[in-house]
Amino acid sequence: MILPKERDPRFVTIRRGGTLTDADHRLLALWAATCAEHVLGLFESARPEDPRPRQAIEHARSWVRGDVRMMQARAAGGHAMGAARDLRGAARHAAYAAGQAGAVAHVAAHELGAAAYAIKAARAAAPEGTSQNEARRLECQWQRDQLPEEIRELVLDDQRLRNDICWSVFDC
Repeated sequence: MILPKERDPRFVTIRRGGTLTDADHRLLALWAATCAEHVLGLFESARPEDPRPRQAIEHARSWVRGDVRMMQARAAGGHAMGAARDLRGAARHAAYAAGQAGAVAHVAAHELGAAAYAIKAARAAAPEGTSQNEARRLECQWQRDQLPEEIRELVLDDQRLRNDICWSVFDC
């Protein structure tokens, strides 16, 4: 499970009773898409003919631009997760990262799911002789380097609060 039992109002939009601005929601979606895209090649090398994870990332970005509706981005995310079902390891985690990125349009808190699955993918793909822990740490740090300043503290605090339910991948 990557979502907390109680929703954090910082990840609920203002119009739904939370404190998240639309601008920050869009930044979370873009960051999640960036995290997922960073490991997308791990899926595409296993299933080059399956466009679903790439489409989910594209839909997340299209939602940010206002080119697709939330339901379309969320559906694309679900299709990406479907692409993961019969896979294992890095390819599976990469597809789940893309699916989570697509779901951010619907629930902003999925941003951490995209990042966590991307880290799991990088860890699973660590080359022979490379520590999986080092691969995890490097991916986590790379993701943090991509964070827009406007949402940096929000995401870092979310990582701290949800690290335990996200397989402790955010210890970087």
